[in-house]
Amino acid sequence: MPTNVHSQFVAWFRSAAPYFNAFRGKTFVIAFGGEVVADGKFDVLTQDINLLRSTGIRLVLVHGSRPQIEAQLRQRGARSRYHAGVRVTDAVALACAKEAAGLLRVELDALLSQGLPNTPMAGAAINTVSGNFITAQPMGVLDGVDLQYTGTVRKVNTAAIESCLAAEDLVIISSVGYSPTGEVFNLSMEDVAVAIAKALQAAKLVFLSDTPVEDARGRPMPELSAQEAELLLAQGKNLSEDTRLYLSHAVEAVRAGVARAHLVSHKVDGALLLELFTHGGSGSMITADGLERLRPASIDDIGGILQLIEPLESEGTLVYRGRELLEREVHSFFVIEHDGIIVGCAALYPLAGKAVELAALAVRPEYQGRGYGEKLLEHGQVEARQLGYQKLFVLTTRSAQWFVERGYTEVAVKALPEPKKSLYNLQRRSKILRKKL
Repeated sequence: MPTNVHSQFVAWFRSAAPYFNAFRGKTFVIAFGGEVVADGKFDVLTQDINLLRSTGIRLVLVHGSRPQIEAQLRQRGARSRYHAGVRVTDAVALACAKEAAGLLRVELDALLSQGLPNTPMAGAAINTVSGNFITAQPMGVLDGVDLQYTGTVRKVNTAAIESCLAAEDLVIISSVGYSPTGEVFNLSMEDVAVAIAKALQAAKLVFLSDTPVEDARGRPMPELSAQEAELLLAQGKNLSEDTRLYLSHAVEAVRAGVARAHLVSHKVDGALLLELFTHGGSGSMITADGLERLRPASIDDIGGILQLIEPLESEGTLVYRGRELLEREVHSFFVIEHDGIIVGCAALYPLAGKAVELAALAVRPEYQGRGYGEKLLEHGQVEARQLGYQKLFVLTTRSAQWFVERGYTEVAVKALPEPKKSLYNLQRRSKILRKKL
C-alpha cells in the first residue's frame, strides 16, 4: 500500500473511533423499500449492515414490499388501487402482500447468511429473527373509501424486540401487522419504522431513499432541524415522492423523541457508512432542534479547546497557554459545538480603560468556511458590549485582513491600554486591531 494511502486510511480510522464509542450498544432502525432488494442493492448493503453490527450497534431492519406486491398483482391479473396515496388492500392485494413479505424475508435471510472467506461477510454469523411484533388495526374508511385490509400500527411489542436485541440478534420487521383477533393488515413501511424507532427510543432512524434532500436551488442539505424540514416540505420542489414521504416521517420521529433521523441514498455504494462515520456525511440528518450551540465554556471543554488551539500554538499563530493556564482561564472562553463536538472557540480578556481583548479565536479546519468564525466574533462583540466595554482589541499575526473587512482598524502599539502595552511581544509583531463598541 502506498504511504499516502496508508496515512489516509489510518487518519480516517482514527477519526471514526469516536463514532464507534458513541454508537456501541445503541439501537438503530434502518428502513428501506422493497425496491432496494428488487434492484439488487441489498446484497452490498448486507456488508455495511454486518460492519455496523460488528461495532456493537443493535439493528432493526424494517422493509417495505411495494414492487413485490405490484408484481404479485400483475401475475394474478389484478390492478393496484390507491386513495390519497394509500393502497386499498382488498382480499387479493392482502394475499399478494403476505406472499411478498414471505418471499422478501427468505431473500433477506439468505443474503444476511453469507459468510464466504475473504469477503466482508466472513465470520459474520448473523442471526436474524422476526415475528408478530406489530399489533395492527384497520385504517377504516377514508373520504368515503373503505381501505379494507390496510391498517395502522396499534402497538409495538417492545419487550420482545428488546429481548432479541439483547441476545445480539438482528431483528427484521416487514410491513404487515396482526390484530388480536388474528387478522392480517397491510401497513405502511414508514409508519412501522417510526413506530418501532419511537417504541425502542432508538438513537437513529435511517431511511434509504432514492434521491437526496435538496433545497429549492438544488443544493444538498446535509443537516435540517425539524422546523427547516417542515418548511422544505411545504415549499420544496426538488423532492421525489419517496424522499418527501421519508422526510415527513423523519420529522415525526424526531418530534417524538428519536435522537436523529437520516435520509441516505441506496444508490450510492457505502453511503450508509459515510453518513454515520464521517463528519461530512453523505445524506441528510434531521434533528428536533438545530445541531449548533454557542455557549460559555466549562471545565469539561478543556480537552476540546486544546484540540483547537494547540496546532495554532505550535505554528505560532496563537500564544501558548497550556492546560494549567487554560483551566484557570476557561471562564473567559466561549465555544460553538456542533452535534456535541466543539468546533470553535474564542475568549474575552478584560483590559484597562473599558477595553477588552478578543483572543484564541479558532475553528476546526474541517468546519472552516461555514461561518463559525463570524458567529464567534459577533458573540464576542455582543458580550463585550453588554458588559459595558467600549473598545475591543484583537492581536493577530495571520488574520488582520479578515478583521479589517469586519470593521476593525489597525492601530499602533501605543493604542493598547497598560499593562497590555508593556506586555506586547515585539518578536511576534502581531497586528493590533481595534473596534469601538
